[in-house]
Order: sequence, then C-alpha cells, then structure tokens
Amino acid sequence: MSRFADRSGPIRLGMVGGGQGAMIGSVHRVAARLDGAFTLTAGALSSTPEKAQASGREVGLSDDRIYSDYTQMAQREARLKDGIEAVAIVTPNHMHAPVAREFLKRGIHVICDKPLTATLAEAKKLKALADKSDALFVLTHNYTGYPLVREARARVAAGELGDIRVVQVEYPQDWLANAPAPDNKQAEWRTDPARSGPGGSTGDIGTHAWNLSRFVTGLQPEALAADLHSFVDGRLVDDNAHVMIRYQGGARGMLWCSQVAAGQENALHLRVFGTKAGLEWFQEDPNALYITPIGGPQTRITRGSAQTGDAAARMTRIPAGHPEGFFEAFANIYSEAATAIRARRSGVGLPEGVTFPTIDDGVEGVAFVDACVRSSKRNAAWVTL
Repeated sequence: MSRFADRSGPIRLGMVGGGQGAMIGSVHRVAARLDGAFTLTAGALSSTPEKAQASGREVGLSDDRIYSDYTQMAQREARLKDGIEAVAIVTPNHMHAPVAREFLKRGIHVICDKPLTATLAEAKKLKALADKSDALFVLTHNYTGYPLVREARARVAAGELGDIRVVQVEYPQDWLANAPAPDNKQAEWRTDPARSGPGGSTGDIGTHAWNLSRFVTGLQPEALAADLHSFVDGRLVDDNAHVMIRYQGGARGMLWCSQVAAGQENALHLRVFGTKAGLEWFQEDPNALYITPIGGPQTRITRGSAQTGDAAARMTRIPAGHPEGFFEAFANIYSEAATAIRARRSGVGLPEGVTFPTIDDGVEGVAFVDACVRSSKRNAAWVTL
C-alpha cells in the first residue's frame, strides 16, 4: 500500500520541467486541473534558479515549494506531511529517466511525457525500477484519451472488423520543414540526438502513431523494416520515416511519420481493415469515427451519440454536438491516473474500465525507435523487436 494511502482530497502534484516557454508543460497543467482531481503544489520548472522562481510564481506556487534541483525537490517533498503524491515529468527526453528515478524510489507516482526515455537501455533500467516501486507509472500518450479512440478499440475487441488484415497509421507535420531559428527552444532540443535520443520524427511523433495503432488493434508486432531520412541539411536525426510492419498472426501494417510534410499541421490518422469491415479516425476531426463494412454503407459515429458504448462514454464530458478535443483527451489520461492513485490510497483494485498507458507502453515505444534506427542503418532490412 502506498505511503499516501491515508490522504484525501485532490492529489498533490509536482512538476519537473515545463517552465516559461515550454508548450507541453502548460498542456499538462491544464489537463491536470480540468477535472479538479489534482492541485499543482510544487515544481522544479527550470534548472536555472531565476527562471525556476519566475516560472513557479507565474503558475501560483508558493516560494518554499519552488525548486531548481529535481533531486532536492524529490527529497524534500517526500519528507513533508503535505508533500506531493505524484510528479509530472515534462523535460526533454534525455532527462526523463534520471528525474523519474528520484521520485520512484521515494514512492511518488510518476506521470511522464513520451517517449519514455532517450535510449532503450535507459527504458529497460527504468522499467526494472518502476516494477519494484510502490508508485504508479503513467505515460501520457494522450491520443488514447479520445472518446472515439476508445470506441474504436472496443469495436475491434468485439470482433466488429473481423480478423485484422491491414493497419495504416500516419502522423505528418510540417513545423520542421526548414532549419528552425536558433531561439526556437522546442525545435532545438528535438533535433539534438544527445537530448532527443537517436530518433527525431520517429521518437517525437512516430511513437504516438505506434502507440495509437497498438492501443486500438491489440496486435503484437514481430518485425519491421524502416527507411529513415533527414531532408534538412545538417540535421542529425530523422525528420521523415516510412516503416513497414509485420504482426503476429499475419496482419501487415505501415507507419509514416514526417515533420517536413508541407501543409500538414497535426495530421495523425489511423485506418484499420479487417475481414468484415474497416474503420478510420482522424485526430484533426476527433469527434467522428467511420466504420465501413465490406459491401455496405459507411457509418459516421459521433462522440457522445447513442451509437457509442461505455468505453467512449467514460471519456465524454459534454453532450453530442459540443466539440471536445486535445485538452479533454489529455485530461482523460490524468483522470484515469487520478482514479488509479485514489485506488492505491484506499488499498483497492483498479475499477473496471480504467486504462492508461504504462511504462510497458513506454518501453515498447522506445523499442520501436531503436528497431527503426537499426533497420534503417541496414538499408531498411527487416529487424525483430
């Protein structure tokens, strides 16, 4: 049982990273507070003391709960009677593992941005520690929080598509189509292999596409062949990848991720085809899911409608026709995490239907990047995962 089992009220949340100028930090903070389940209590929002103080005050933290050293934060918060119960890690990839270790070994739950770590070796070591810890580990593959992604998953599991034959998933963007300005902080670390890891687009957005296809289909990949390329001169990580996938049982898949696709904003798109029907979901139009039986008419299923089942309804906040989007899906991951943490508080099992990406999903994502890099170095040879 967690050392926080006797505590009640909103879950006290800390954050490492996500200071001024960091987009994903603000997204996590909005998601965490949307349902009132968390209250941001402490943070090491920057390793620079002045920026840490300014960032912490900006989001309403008390001066004595603002840190510039995450180790000091973990040590002190673990001793406080009102110390944090969970920490959100929103740093560049190479810092995920060292930060998570400090909190896991003190029994503080971890909510970590993806990818899990910069390297596969780090991911495996972190999983070994997480498995021994009393703390939960939640990975924010936020696209799995969309109601109609949950609906798609439920329909595949119920056999509505029949046996899966083909999985097509793509995630094109264009924001790195040219060399970024020197002061573009988000682009700067994402294109530095020392901080992002060996994968560029594969790690940043390819892992999302990979996780989404795994979450919806449940298929287990056994091998892949990847052609990774950097189109921008001087770039040290991939900015485009085409990946063919072989699944256990005979299904085939293809994943395309790109950050140099002109005109594409955040075009995550999943299509799954089976022996009975196919489905399609598009992240930029997330309130619709399309199901088409072989030889039959296409059905458009909308979020919050009578056509959706329990899995989607659990993720839905407002009636049909009122669009829900990115923040709500992200908040659904935090809501599921809060339910799991409260279950730990009470010493009971996880309620039926609660699901969220875990450290196992994180290891799979980093293994995907590692396999893509290995394959591409061998002229897109097939490699096992």
